[in-house]
Amino acid sequence: MQDTPKNFYKKLLGRVGENKAVNHLKKEGYKILKTNYKTRFGEADIIAEKDETIVFIEVKTRKDSAFGAPSEAVNRTKQEKYKKVAEEFLLKNRFLERNSRFDVIEVENGEINHIIDAFWC
Repeated sequence: MQDTPKNFYKKLLGRVGENKAVNHLKKEGYKILKTNYKTRFGEADIIAEKDETIVFIEVKTRKDSAFGAPSEAVNRTKQEKYKKVAEEFLLKNRFLERNSRFDVIEVENGEINHIIDAFWC
């Protein structure tokens, strides 16, 4: 992504949304394991744990819904990348026997919408 004022704003907005999501998850009793976990397949915004379940969380932040709900941006291609990131994390950390799931957190106008089991891979 080229460094332009627009791209800088998008990155900043995304980072603010991720911070809000982390705070929300902590209040809900989640233990944050990793943020911005990068692999050769892609990146998981947040990896957390709650009730013995490893949760892979994609955060989508929007200032408004002019382009649809934030979660609509988590298309099949993004889901497949998340699956590969999750598999690598689970294997590397010897969590293969643990339950896991994929959530999406929408941050829109500062409001949080946590979608549990947002998609299956």
